[in-house]
Amino acid sequence: MDNYIPLPIDTSRIELPATLLPLLEGLARNTHEVWAAQRIKEGWTFGSARDDQTQKHPGLIPFAELPETEKEYDRNTAIETLKVVLALGYRIEL
Repeated sequence: MDNYIPLPIDTSRIELPATLLPLLEGLARNTHEVWAAQRIKEGWTFGSARDDQTQKHPGLIPFAELPETEKEYDRNTAIETLKVVLALGYRIEL
């Protein structure tokens, strides 16, 4: 749709406390695991370069082995998830 304008919840004022960093990293790792599990279920396998025709993807490796840029993508997803939880008025208790 050409007219679609995403309107995510504004989290610009939300600061994540340092105590949530382990949770953030766990969520980032799990985001990758969920993504990888879905790709493997769809028939994708590891390949040194992405190839949609043969369903090869270089990201089908453990999170710890991902390039830092890929880890950051998953961390940003986790950060926004945590910020949305807080922006909606929920509390995260340890």
